[in-house]
Amino acid sequence: MTAGLVGAALALTLAAPARAGETPAAPGTSEAPVAAGGWQLTPTGTDVRFRGLAAVDRGTAWAAGSRGTVLRTTDAGRTWRNVSPPGGETLELRDVEAFDARRAVVLAIGEGEASRLLRTEDGGATWTETFRNTDPRAFYDCVTFLDRRHGLALSDPVDGRFRILATRDGGRSWRVLPDSGMPAALPGEAGFAASGQCLVTADRGGKDVWFATGAAATARVFHSADRGRTWTVTDSPVPAADPARGVFALAFRDRRHGLAVGGDYRAGQPSPRAAAVTADGGRTWTPAATPPPAYRSGVAWLPRAEGAALAVGPTGTDLTRDGGRTWRTVDTGSYDTVDCTPDGGCWASGEKGRIARLTRR
Repeated sequence: MTAGLVGAALALTLAAPARAGETPAAPGTSEAPVAAGGWQLTPTGTDVRFRGLAAVDRGTAWAAGSRGTVLRTTDAGRTWRNVSPPGGETLELRDVEAFDARRAVVLAIGEGEASRLLRTEDGGATWTETFRNTDPRAFYDCVTFLDRRHGLALSDPVDGRFRILATRDGGRSWRVLPDSGMPAALPGEAGFAASGQCLVTADRGGKDVWFATGAAATARVFHSADRGRTWTVTDSPVPAADPARGVFALAFRDRRHGLAVGGDYRAGQPSPRAAAVTADGGRTWTPAATPPPAYRSGVAWLPRAEGAALAVGPTGTDLTRDGGRTWRTVDTGSYDTVDCTPDGGCWASGEKGRIARLTRR
């Protein structure tokens, strides 16, 4: 698939929706102009793998990856500035949450003290380590923010329950929340630090947060409506029952409508039923009627296009125009994660230094 096909598909998606009773236009038949475009790779100057991505707007984005690498652009990807934390070459950065072009929080993963959180307030010129895990049983996977002050980080289970770390000051300090409101984990259950999307919120400013799991007998989705103090959990139809399988990423466009993607991350392994959808805030999940054809590690709703979203993985990008019920592949480039902004900006990142910006001419 070519980048032009991505652009054509997205141009159709972003055209005016059909009126009630009308049949949506078939590809290539939209009355709106269909312009070439799609994922445009940007010059990063590195070969590290970027699993962490935070899109601020169409011109500004942050990426975090292996060897402690953090990049930032403020000119729509024409140039990237290396703003990596000094001395962090051994850190495996898997998530980044950015508030604007100057303030961001990055998560390093790993057992024990390898799991850390760092914050910058000056565009990456300086970094402050604000949390270092001292419990050898904990392994942090993802971080998310509900607003500029309240954020959460997710660890794999400790003493049979997932552990939640919380901040109330924008990531300057963190504390472990009591686990009394957390349902028990299944044997072997864990989160996946694959794309920074195993722990997510809907629109910033609310109190709802969700996280996804796998590796156990069932892949599940946990939900909190009180900023992580208490949780409920629901089975998903995405297959698990193996350490390599489960739900890898979530995306919610509001409190009710959410997407889950995943599968089996091992190359060449089948990933049936690799996507699911909810319309009730995660209380129930329905498998996609036509899921992506392979493992997908990242997912994002497209801005200003109700019902449209992108899912990405090592073998390609898929597009849905019906809220996640059906997906079709529109690109075969390798990406691990994707993020979109309200002003119409979409970015994707992955292996070998790949960071791309969605363009529409």
